[in-house]
Amino acid sequence: MTTPDKNDNVRAVGRALEILLAFTEEDPELSAGELLKRVDLSRPTLYRLIYTLQESGFLVSVGEPQRFRLGPAVARIAHVWKSTLELSTVAEPILRRLWEATEETVALFVPQGNMRLCVAELPSPQPLNFKRGVGYTERIVRGATGRAILAYLEPTPEQLRTYLKDTSVNLKDLEAELAATRERGYSTSRNELISGAAAVAVPFFDRHGRVAGSIGVFGPEVRLDAARQKEIAKLLLEEAARLSEALGFSARLQKGT
Repeated sequence: MTTPDKNDNVRAVGRALEILLAFTEEDPELSAGELLKRVDLSRPTLYRLIYTLQESGFLVSVGEPQRFRLGPAVARIAHVWKSTLELSTVAEPILRRLWEATEETVALFVPQGNMRLCVAELPSPQPLNFKRGVGYTERIVRGATGRAILAYLEPTPEQLRTYLKDTSVNLKDLEAELAATRERGYSTSRNELISGAAAVAVPFFDRHGRVAGSIGVFGPEVRLDAARQKEIAKLLLEEAARLSEALGFSARLQKGT
């Protein structure tokens, strides 16, 4: 294949991808005319590429007048991508940046009913530190990493009472803390689960805008005073937004953070 032919093929691939990327959740079906407004192609080139994409199963034709939508080949690729998407793998560089910036223990939690589960943790390199380890579980109503999740689940008072069963946590105090968490975008705790420990945590979200878990930084209270907690909260909010985006969440849809 000559160089001009290779260049033509590369351009054709790029144009085909532009067509596929023109479809969104808001516009799952598009006519040829609507596609022409979204991609910089001539009508003959557009139809040629549409035909090729249909042949490969990436587009299907629907309705009368004719419209197009993404085909089963896209679903197959999405399935492969989703099945290989491990949360801890996606989050690892984000946790690493936080660990390097704070030099405190950084952990990733996901909700499991009335509990939360630690799925990744980077222990602080400092001699005095606190850590729990991957696999650690705790009630979701207790601690910053739990309340950072619970605040965005927006449970009813009845659900909260269920979560609070067999704990010493006061319902009114919990409701006030969850409201404060939503207001500022992060949760904090001091001397709650471990004497002398402090923590800051923020939620992250999935592609549907649902809270998917929390990222927490925790260490000795002597190092994590109020001013330091605010500094860390800012870092956490920035990195949690990156993780949410990596999971398919559009930041423009987020509320309260």
